[in-house]
Amino acid sequence: MKKQTDPRMHSAEHILNQTMDRMFGCGRCFSAHIERKKSKCDYHFDHDLAADEVAEIQDRVNRVIGDDLRVTESYVAKGKAEVLYNTDKLPASVDSTVRIVHMGEYDACPCIWDHVKSTREIGGFRITTTSYEDNVLRIRYKLSTPENASNT
Repeated sequence: MKKQTDPRMHSAEHILNQTMDRMFGCGRCFSAHIERKKSKCDYHFDHDLAADEVAEIQDRVNRVIGDDLRVTESYVAKGKAEVLYNTDKLPASVDSTVRIVHMGEYDACPCIWDHVKSTREIGGFRITTTSYEDNVLRIRYKLSTPENASNT
């Protein structure tokens, strides 16, 4: 049985991962802990983030959220998914068909968890802290409620 995740936080993780890869070419996080109040993602990286990099990441993530992109899903054969996407984090129980979650045209990746229907439902994204040790960058983040998304 699938454990409960927060759809807003998890959807924000997808956007953060795509943003990090677009900005730094680091790929998606290799480890994440997604909770309702705060979450964290770990990336293989070569430095801690400077203040201007943190601001740019937040700005880009919030722009994608504000674009109100539809969040949809499609299904592909496992063999095709293994060619097109990183499937390392999928559980072994995923056999012949893989669900791909799309954040509009911004991001697509295999995922088994729950998501919002539109990025605007996520609310405002804010990086609370970062840390860097042994070539691992950890980004901790929180979300404001969608009604307060402009107050991030």
